[in-house]
This record gives sequence, structure tokens and C-alpha cells, in this order.
Amino acid sequence: MEEKYIEGTIIKGIGGFYYVKTSDSIIECHARGKFRKNSFSPIVGDKVTVLLNRDETGSIFKIHERKNFLVRPGVANVDSIILVSAVRSPLPDFFLIDKLLVLAESKGIKGYICLNKTDLAENDDIIKFKNIYEKAGYSVICTCAKSHEGLNGFKSIIENKTVAFAGLSGVGKSSIISLLSETELETGNVSRIERGKHTTRHVELMTACGGYVFDTPGFSRLEADELRAENLWQYFPEIKEHHQTCRFRTCNHVGEPGCSVAQALGEGEIAQSRYDSYRMLYDKLKNIKEWERNNNND
Repeated sequence: MEEKYIEGTIIKGIGGFYYVKTSDSIIECHARGKFRKNSFSPIVGDKVTVLLNRDETGSIFKIHERKNFLVRPGVANVDSIILVSAVRSPLPDFFLIDKLLVLAESKGIKGYICLNKTDLAENDDIIKFKNIYEKAGYSVICTCAKSHEGLNGFKSIIENKTVAFAGLSGVGKSSIISLLSETELETGNVSRIERGKHTTRHVELMTACGGYVFDTPGFSRLEADELRAENLWQYFPEIKEHHQTCRFRTCNHVGEPGCSVAQALGEGEIAQSRYDSYRMLYDKLKNIKEWERNNNND
């Protein structure tokens, strides 16, 4: 019998099984031993070639080149990250938003902001929030998951893409994903699958708006230690814009004379909260010793 191969995307992986979505079905697969031998395991989001078995299961034969991947959670080929914040209940965590935007920039992933629970805030609060991130070059989508308002704004972002949703518990992230994907998720929690007495947290790609969306368990605990303090300016678009006109090419934008970023901050071109996040991340990265980075990479 002639061997049959088919292309697809891994949408879920649990307990050694991988579920690959093809153009017309979902195939349960094992990974071939060669991947374990080479310490290179398939992860959700991988584009793969599957060798079909007679019983309609399959074996992952080839993992195609990844354009990027996230470690926490393990997901490959992410096109965009939508960072969900609430206007109120809870109040926005600007440092978390900015830290995750830095991760997206460092991975070459396009970042968007979703401001949810707009029914709980005054219009001035919404305008102030939007101004912070629109000045930095990010698109802000205003939504109210409760009334389904603003959800159409996601369609062009998600269509033909793989999109991560990130944010703290309680901001409405799971509600938005459920509405977009028509999949029931536990509100405020990561979706789970029961296996015996244990509960396994997992990442799963869900179809929505002609693309894939997924929740990000553990994503808010991002540690940025893989970055270097002296390169941080590259991942803040509004700081990067002014970097070239600084007096010194090696300017770190933390009080050096002739710093164009300080001037832009004083003139209101850069939001104070964004610069505060930059300084907090810079100070943290500067204080990480090289041996600590090496230990974290083990």
C-alpha cells in the first residue's frame, strides 16, 4: 500500500498525543521517535507533515520550520498577541501590558491591545488609555464582552492568522475567546482536560474569524531575563523612534545628557507610564548576572 502524507497544524497536544487539523479533518497522532532522539518535540502551532496509518490515526513525520515560538506556553508560529485589559474591575496593569508587548516585539509578533469592560468606565478614562498606546503605535480595540460590543474589531486581526490572547484573570479574556470561537471556556480559568485524578493545563488552538485563537496559561508570568538592558530600547517603538537623534549612539535613555527620549517625554510624545515601565524593566535586566541567565536557560 502506498504511503499517504498530509499537511496540517497541531491544535492540541496531551499526554503524548497530538491533534493535527488538516483541510478536512482532525487526526490523532504520535510523534516519531526521531524527534525524541533529537530533543526536538512538536508543540501546538507547528505546521507538520503527517504519515497516515490504516486506522486513520497518524505519525508526525516532519515539523516545518518555525517562524517563532513561545516557551511559556509552548506555542509556535504566532502571528499576533492581543493583550486584554479591563478599564475597571480590575484596573489596568500597565507594567504587565508593557512587559508582554516587549516580549511580542522581541519575537517579531505584532501586538494589539484590547480594552474590555468599557461599560464600567467614563469616556475620559477610555480616551486616556487609548492615547497611551496609540502614541506608541499600537491599535486599541474597545470592547464590552457582556454586551458583545466591539467584537467585530477582531475579525481582520485573526483571519488567516494564529493569535494569542493574554491578560490577567478577571479582565474578560476567556469570555471574549468563547464568544469569538463559540467554544465554552471556564471564565477566569485556563481550559482543562481531566485525565484520571490529575487536571492537565494545556494550550489549544480554537477556530475563530477564519483563523486560530488560543489562551495563554502562565503567560502573564513572563520573565524577560533573556533580553539585555542595553537592547531594551529596540522593543519600545516610541523610544526606538527617538533613539537615532540622541547625542550618543549608545544612549540607554536613563538620564544621559542630550537624550532625545527625555525631551520627547517632557513634550508629551511618550507616555509617562510607558517610560516608567521601560525604566523598571531596564533596572531589572541590568541587575541580572550572566550566571543567572545561564541557569535560567538550563
